[in-house]
Amino acid sequence: MNPIQEYFYRIQEPERITLLFLRDTILASDPENITETFSFGLPFIKYKKKMLCYFYYSKKYQKHYLSFYHGDRLDYPELIQDGRKKFKILLIDMDKDIPVELILNMIQDVKKHIK
Repeated sequence: MNPIQEYFYRIQEPERITLLFLRDTILASDPENITETFSFGLPFIKYKKKMLCYFYYSKKYQKHYLSFYHGDRLDYPELIQDGRKKFKILLIDMDKDIPVELILNMIQDVKKHIK
């Protein structure tokens, strides 16, 4: 098992299947340019080898989230900055439908800022 698989394997169901679905959806949205890597103990998603977003868990909010690089340039009310300089996070509410279209739109917007 590689480190990315181990990261997701440690997450309990139903969170695991939801996050894996989200991961697969993001990777499939641009398979030629979007890849994943494991850095700092976290699964990172990259666009043309540059940081795009990563998965993590917030102890403060008790929820998993996606953290977007260049999030400071995004204007979505669903995103939280919480003192971060270049990142904003999107909390993943496991009790609601995952906002897939919103997430893919955010990814498209972040890609515009990656040189």
